[in-house]
Amino acid sequence: MKFQELIACLGDLATNNSLQSNPDRNPDLTGIAAIKEAQINHLSYIEGAKFASMLAETAASALILPQDETLQQQATNIGIAWIATKQPRLLFAKAIAFFYQPYQPDPGIHPTAIIDSTTKIGKDVYIGAYAVIQQNVTIGDRVSIHPQVTIYPDVIIGNNTILYSNSTIQERSQIGANCVIHSGAVIGAEGFGFVPTATGWEKMEQSGYTVLEDGVEIGCNSAVDRPAVGETRIKANTKLDNLVQIGHGCTVGRNCALAAQVGLAGGVTVEDGVLLGGQVGVANQITIGKGTIVTAQSGVTHNIKPDLMVTGTPAYPSQDFRKSYAIFKRLPEIYAGFKKLKKFLLSDND
Repeated sequence: MKFQELIACLGDLATNNSLQSNPDRNPDLTGIAAIKEAQINHLSYIEGAKFASMLAETAASALILPQDETLQQQATNIGIAWIATKQPRLLFAKAIAFFYQPYQPDPGIHPTAIIDSTTKIGKDVYIGAYAVIQQNVTIGDRVSIHPQVTIYPDVIIGNNTILYSNSTIQERSQIGANCVIHSGAVIGAEGFGFVPTATGWEKMEQSGYTVLEDGVEIGCNSAVDRPAVGETRIKANTKLDNLVQIGHGCTVGRNCALAAQVGLAGGVTVEDGVLLGGQVGVANQITIGKGTIVTAQSGVTHNIKPDLMVTGTPAYPSQDFRKSYAIFKRLPEIYAGFKKLKKFLLSDND
């Protein structure tokens, strides 16, 4: 693909269509790569001036740059074709589709799949080898169910959704359109519901539902549990990384992103646009306000107001955390000074 041809295609996709470029450069592009690994005929990108040294060292034939005249001139001087936009990483993500398409099996049902006669199957559906689909399941159009997926009774799956191998969809779960469930994920398993008694734990049956709205993506080996009553809901366009645990009765808002090993206890509410870093833990019945960022390995033990960045355990505003940490690092020095002062005062009194 010629570089100028790619620009024409990206112009229709870009959020900011006023793209700049150096039109005298039009190399052939055969692939994409990270800036450090890019070779001749590769397209790559950088996001800002702090990556200028990488620009000088790359072998890429073309780059997506920010709207930074210095970087653009630098690329021109060393003979690299470029296109500039306000969001280089977003445009690079869109450019990937012109060089790579994920595996998409042809529609059809493998002869080893076990499908109950009550299943309703839409148009152009793929069902792979040894998949098991139980009673009263409804499958929308263009759904892909890869080998060894298990779908329990009364599940609903929306159009264009992909279930990768060895994922499990348990009873009465509802999955919207354009969702992706990666390998090993379990949707709708029993929540951790037990009542303490004098003789031990009494199991509370988990009779509720799990609902994934349109565009939700669930990473490998993640679990979204159903509650005793009511529902666990992941709202539209939210993305879960690998090894994420969503407890029973949680609600996760729209356009959220939860990194690997996040764990939500039961009844947590995560409002729209929240970002949870890796290994964040959230206690029972907590609400995290809209637009909040919780940094990695933090523990949330109380409600968090909207539009904050919080850090630590228990989590509190990151700016305050950094100030506290600066003092914490100096505690040995402060303590040594305190001992000297104490010794001086005691000797002075003598």
